[in-house]
Amino acid sequence: MARWRSYLRGLAICVTVLLLVSGVVMIGVGFSSIDGNTPVAELFEQLSSGDGLLVLQVFGPITVVLSVLGICAASLDLKPLLMLFSALIFVEFVAVMVVASPLVQVQAQMSGAVDEVFLNVTPLHRAELYIQNELNKLQASDSCCGLRSFEDWENQLPVTCFCTHPASALLPSSPSGNVSSEELCVMVPPTSQASDKLWVHSEPCGPILKSYLSFPIKLRIGIISAFATITMAAIALCLTLGLEEHWKTPPVETTVDDFNRVKYQPKPSLT
Repeated sequence: MARWRSYLRGLAICVTVLLLVSGVVMIGVGFSSIDGNTPVAELFEQLSSGDGLLVLQVFGPITVVLSVLGICAASLDLKPLLMLFSALIFVEFVAVMVVASPLVQVQAQMSGAVDEVFLNVTPLHRAELYIQNELNKLQASDSCCGLRSFEDWENQLPVTCFCTHPASALLPSSPSGNVSSEELCVMVPPTSQASDKLWVHSEPCGPILKSYLSFPIKLRIGIISAFATITMAAIALCLTLGLEEHWKTPPVETTVDDFNRVKYQPKPSLT
C-alpha cells in the first residue's frame, strides 16, 4: 500500500510539472509576435485573428503560479494544500474553457471571412500599392498567382505571375494543350493587349494565405486542449491524495471472545 501511494504521489508531481511547462508555453505563445508573420497582414485587419491571445496571456502566469503550489503540495504531501490546489486549478479550468470556447467558432468562420476579403479586394491591380507589393513578394516566393486565380489581376498581370516553364514542356496527354508538364502553369487566353501566349502560375495564393491565418488559431486551440488534459489529470491525482483518509479503508484486527463472538476493531497505529 505504501509503495502504491508513493507511486501515486510521484505521478502527481510529474503531472503538475507538466502543468507548469504548459503554463510557460502559454506565456511564450501568448506574448510572441506570431500573427505578424502573416503576408499581406493589412488585408486581414478586420478579422479577429488575435482571438485566444488574451486567454494565453492571462491564464499562462496563473497556471505557472498554481503549478508551483501543486508541486509543493504533492512533494510535501500536505493534504489541505492539495485540496486548495485542486479547487483553484478547477476554477481556472472552467474559466479557460468558457473564455476560449469562441476560438472553435472563429476557426470555423475563418475561411468564409477570408473569401469575403478576397472578393472585396479584387481586381488586384486597383488595390493599394502596399497590398500589390506584398502579393508580388508572395507570388515570387511561393510560385502562385492571384488570390483565387490569376484572373484576379484581370489583364494586368504582374511579372511575378509569369511561369518560368517553357511552353514546349506540354503534356502530350493534355487535351487542351494549356497545362505544363508539372501542372504548375496555365496559359492565359490571348487578349487584344497581348496576342502572345503567356504562362502563369496555376496555383492561387489564397489557400497559402489561409494557412498563414489559421495556423495561430490552431496552435492556440492545441495548447489549450493540452492544458485541459493535463489539468484534469492533475485534479484527479491531487484529489485522490488529498481525500485519502476518506476513501482509504483503515486496517482492522479481529478477536474472538470467550463466547466465540468475532469482534472487529481498528488496528492501533505504530506512530
